[in-house]
Amino acid sequence: MMINISDLIDKKATKKDIDVVLDLKEFSDDYETYQVLEPIRVKATLVRPGDIISLDGFICGEIQLTCSRCLENFSYKLQLELQEKLTNDPENKDDELIFINNDKLDLIEIVENNIIMSLPIQRLCKENCKGLCQVCGTNLNNSTCNCENSDIDPRLAELKDLFSNN
Repeated sequence: MMINISDLIDKKATKKDIDVVLDLKEFSDDYETYQVLEPIRVKATLVRPGDIISLDGFICGEIQLTCSRCLENFSYKLQLELQEKLTNDPENKDDELIFINNDKLDLIEIVENNIIMSLPIQRLCKENCKGLCQVCGTNLNNSTCNCENSDIDPRLAELKDLFSNN
């Protein structure tokens, strides 16, 4: 979704409010594709006090993630704060600024990047997720298995006998 910000760039206005629902069904990073379960809404304000435009607001919605332990899909609520700095000055070399090449701002790219950066590294369907059995692959949240679970690293197996009382 492109937002026309020519009035801010030409300094005809100093503020512009944005309240949009993005038309996204899915988005992806280099590793995973995220399904959008509840539309992503962006409520923000663009302010230009000087040469830099500030984009401040909130992102909310719901996406589908995959649990890191049991590999089941689960819904994840988004409630993010959005804070970005923008410029159309090619001479500005600040790495934290987003460069605007024309009078339009690509809001979808900014929102996708903010969502991806805010996602937890370990994505859990619930805090006490038991994960999968290491032997047979059974989801231990739904059922149990009769596999023998010996969590001993084979490289350290000899040390186990060191502490036994024989």
